[in-house]
Amino acid sequence: MTAEALIIVPTYNECDNLSPLIRRIMAQPAVVDVLIVDDNSPDGTGALADTIAAQNPRVHVLHRKEKDGLGRAYLAGFQWALKREYSFIFEMDADFSHDPADIPRFLEAAQTPTADLVLGSRYSGGIRVINWPLGRLLLSLWGGFYTRTITGMPFSDPTGGFKCFRRKTLASIDLNTVASNGYSFQIELTHRAWRRGFTIAEIPIIFTDREQGTSKMSRDIAIEAASMVWRLLFQNGFRRHPLPTDPEA
Repeated sequence: MTAEALIIVPTYNECDNLSPLIRRIMAQPAVVDVLIVDDNSPDGTGALADTIAAQNPRVHVLHRKEKDGLGRAYLAGFQWALKREYSFIFEMDADFSHDPADIPRFLEAAQTPTADLVLGSRYSGGIRVINWPLGRLLLSLWGGFYTRTITGMPFSDPTGGFKCFRRKTLASIDLNTVASNGYSFQIELTHRAWRRGFTIAEIPIIFTDREQGTSKMSRDIAIEAASMVWRLLFQNGFRRHPLPTDPEA
C-alpha cells in the first residue's frame, strides 16, 4: 500500500531507541512511511538508520553534516516531504516519549474537515506526563501558560512536539523564514498555522520521559522560547487572534 502519511523522526545519538521505535511504528494499523533525519550522530545512529532503510522500503534516511538543532532537522524533513506526495506529515520524537500507538488517532483527527493541524496535548483534561521531575513539569506548564498569555493561542499544550500537519497547512508556511530552532520551533510552527486561520485540533496523549539517552533541553533553548513568543506577537501586529489576512500571505 502507498503511504499517505510520513513520520519525521530527528535523531542525535538515538542508537538504542531507533530499531525498537521503527518496529513499533511499523506495527501500527496505519500505513505510514518514516523519515529519519540524523545529525551525524557519533554513536552510529545514522549508520543504523541506513541499515534499517535498506531492509524496509517504507523507511528513508536524510543525513545532515552536523548537529544543528531540532528545528533545522524538522525543516529539512519538511522540505523533503513536500517534494513528495504525502498528505499528512508528522513530527515525532525518537525517544519513545511519543507513543507510536497514537498515530492512528492523529490520522483519524487529521482526516476530518475541522483539523488542518493536530496537536498532541499532554495537558488536555489533566496532566498526562510520566517520569518527569517536578521542576521540569512546572517549567513546561509555565511555558504553556506564558505562550498562551502572550500570543493568545488557546491551546492547552502549545510547546508539545507530537503533531500532524495536513500537507496544505505545512505548504502554506514559508519554511525559509522560520527563525527558531529549539523547542520554540514548536510554538512558531503552530502560531504560523493558527494566525493564518487554519483549524487546529488537540488530542490527549500520554507523554513518557525517555528511558534511554539524554534530554536535549538546555537553558539556551528555554531562553529562545521565552523571547520567541514576543517576536510572534509582533509579527501578528500585536494581535492575540488570527488575522483575516495574514501578513505572510
